[in-house]
Amino acid sequence: MAVLYKTAQSILANKDGKKLFYPRVVLKGNVSTDQIAQEIAEYSSLSKGDTKNVIDNLVRVLTTHLQSSESVTLDGFGTFRMTMKSNGKGVESADKVSAAQATMTVRFLPCYTKNPDRTVATRSMVTGVKCIPYGTSQAGGSGGNGNGDSGGDGGIEDDPLG
Repeated sequence: MAVLYKTAQSILANKDGKKLFYPRVVLKGNVSTDQIAQEIAEYSSLSKGDTKNVIDNLVRVLTTHLQSSESVTLDGFGTFRMTMKSNGKGVESADKVSAAQATMTVRFLPCYTKNPDRTVATRSMVTGVKCIPYGTSQAGGSGGNGNGDSGGDGGIEDDPLG
């Protein structure tokens, strides 16, 4: 298992007027809720239907709490929270601010662990990840998700913390 990446050029120039290059994750596909339920069932005494039901209910409960202005932490997994991004639609006075200026998104921050000496915090889902350039013999296969999309959102930063 490895995370594939390709080289992508920023659409925005830096302060020196240069459009720099960065790595961007390439997605090979998408895993459905049914597949996740099946894989969880293989690790437990529950059926695929039972695990699918739990996942469906988890989504319902997460949505309720997030829409109640609460963050949700799942131990060993991470924290979900709502954010607003204004996309440069600011106003000149505080009394004119409205939710219509922003787009709502859900952010996820994987949980972290600390070493016994408490010096280094690591993110549980990214610790030990191996990254391989897309299209090399190391990558094994052509990759891609079948629709020509790298999974990016058009910008260079894929920042799960932001």
